[in-house]
Amino acid sequence: MHVLVLGGTTEARALAELLHPRVRVTSSLAGRVARPRLPEGEVRIGGFGGADGLAAWIGAHAVDAVIDATHPFAERISFNAALAAATVHVPLLALRRPGWVPEEGDDWREAGSLAEAARALDDLGDRVFLTTGRMGLAAFADRPEWFLVRSVDAPGAPVPARTEVLLDRGPFTLDGERELLRRHRIDVLVTKDSGGAATAPKLTAAREAGVPVVVVRRPPVPEGVPVATTPEEAAAWVRDGA
Repeated sequence: MHVLVLGGTTEARALAELLHPRVRVTSSLAGRVARPRLPEGEVRIGGFGGADGLAAWIGAHAVDAVIDATHPFAERISFNAALAAATVHVPLLALRRPGWVPEEGDDWREAGSLAEAARALDDLGDRVFLTTGRMGLAAFADRPEWFLVRSVDAPGAPVPARTEVLLDRGPFTLDGERELLRRHRIDVLVTKDSGGAATAPKLTAAREAGVPVVVVRRPPVPEGVPVATTPEEAAAWVRDGA
């Protein structure tokens, strides 16, 4: 059996480790990170050329099942995966870590997009901790606030005029996030609802400090695609014959 894992996430790497070597696994990475953490099994890096290209690759490489374990906000590849899998009649599963849930004491403001998150900053303070990744910073480029932008790789233009870049990769500790908010005198945190434990400590630190959080809602999984919430569930789906 040959399983194509659309990866780049912690869950995708864990899934490849669970399947390999009993199952032939090819993990596909987008190539947007300069030094990605490579999973077990075979690895390909780069795009497919849209849904048609992905469908052609699936057919040419005798793929029996596809698991979309991309980032919860990788909406385009998820849509292309659903279209490609339907085209070539290959089963598809989405592996999505559960989203974050606000707790008592949290001050969350939900936004449907990065542009909406940028507008939500009005009257929330002048110093913003922006943890939405290096893509999409154009939505904040015209904002007057000072931004601390944390990302794995350096962002490209356009970025806000008052920006400090912090290159770092999770998982992050609660003590580290507390110190970061204190040292940079952060007034507001902006994040995507990525879910998972690796970057969740910033939410606890914000709650403790009374810092409001603008949370960008994740896009839905394409209609009709079944969802697993853990690598173990996805591995069981493969073992049960997809």
